[in-house]
Amino acid sequence: MSSTIWSVDEHLEDILAAVRPLEPIELQLPEAQGCVLVEDVVVEIALPPFDNSSMDGYAVRVADVAGATEEFPAVLTVIGDVAAGDAGLSDGQRVGPGEAARIMTGAPLPAGAEAVVPVEWTDGGTGEGPAATMRAHSDAPEGAAGEVRVHRPAEARAHVRARGSDVRPGDLALRAGSVIGPPQIGLLAAIGRSTVKVRPRPRVVVISTGSELVQPGEELTGGQIYDSNSFALTAAAREAGAIAYRVGAVSDDAETLRATIEDQLIRADIVVTTGGVSVGAYDVVKEALSSVGDEDEPGGGVDFRKLAMQPGKPQGFGSIGPDHTPLLALPGNPVSSYVSFELFVRPAIRTLMGLPDVNRPTARASLVTDKALSSPPGKRQFLRGTYDAEAGTVTPVGGSGSHLIAALAQADALIVLPEDVTSAEPGADTEVILLR
Repeated sequence: MSSTIWSVDEHLEDILAAVRPLEPIELQLPEAQGCVLVEDVVVEIALPPFDNSSMDGYAVRVADVAGATEEFPAVLTVIGDVAAGDAGLSDGQRVGPGEAARIMTGAPLPAGAEAVVPVEWTDGGTGEGPAATMRAHSDAPEGAAGEVRVHRPAEARAHVRARGSDVRPGDLALRAGSVIGPPQIGLLAAIGRSTVKVRPRPRVVVISTGSELVQPGEELTGGQIYDSNSFALTAAAREAGAIAYRVGAVSDDAETLRATIEDQLIRADIVVTTGGVSVGAYDVVKEALSSVGDEDEPGGGVDFRKLAMQPGKPQGFGSIGPDHTPLLALPGNPVSSYVSFELFVRPAIRTLMGLPDVNRPTARASLVTDKALSSPPGKRQFLRGTYDAEAGTVTPVGGSGSHLIAALAQADALIVLPEDVTSAEPGADTEVILLR
């Protein structure tokens, strides 16, 4: 146990200096969601790969429909159909003078055609008034022949999506450092990429400790409480971008906890424990891990510290096991553990992911409160609050107690009162950490 009092910034710097981004791997597109791209992706094909129609209608030559009106329509011979997936008109036909081809949305523009007139600008081949919709191939009165009356002229390239109008070969599709989300996966698939090189999502194992903890859904007996920390922190790890595994409450037995942690190392890029790190007689995490070190790693093992912060004074950090897996030991009080997660674990997860910006965004806000907020001298205090971006204000919710979890569910920000502030008056300009 260090006798030194660490600042919040010193503790975070120590963690981030020891955590390295995970090695890149090649993943199939569905598995790459949420991962960070490690290489620029360059387009190898044009998108769209051919000129195609943006409407159901008729592919025509511009000269043939010039001056067309409903009273004096252009009457064209329909020479065939082009559906999405076709290569063009059958038998290499071209759209010649006085001719048209029925064409569906997404179908390639046939040779000879210069524009597409929507079906609503025609009689749809019925010989009657303007059509409301394109008839099915089997139901079309003209079939692949017959006539169509066009009631409006069309400019060159009207309703044609040009080849390469989205991206062209050699274009940069995605930059290294991009997070792969649904639109990025769609783009990668559209340009023909089935795999991509990324840093994988970190695997986080969350372990709560305490013989008093009972799993939700079970019955409480005297002296017991429900285990909320492991659920909250596992959810927080997922929200930060990790693959998270929750290990239910481990009893206050050092050997059991040590064995549990060792068993979990096989699937952990980082281990997070909650509870058992302060100065009580039953602080099992400290007891279990104080003797666990990385003999071949300078500074290995887990160091238990006191931080100049409230809540969250007791903290532990180090590395364990043969792969020097980072371990962060957080306090057991629900608010302390969550605040500690946001300040220390979340940046570690996002560092493992290879993200450049690892911290939550911050803002300045005017404090809305009935009376001044007190803060212990020499400590950085984090209070729960609700932030109003439009008004530029933040309002505290709940008290300062580290067990008051109900207020945490209402908060969307942490109000930061620095070490040199002992009283924050109503209207004071304060820093806020945005949680949502």
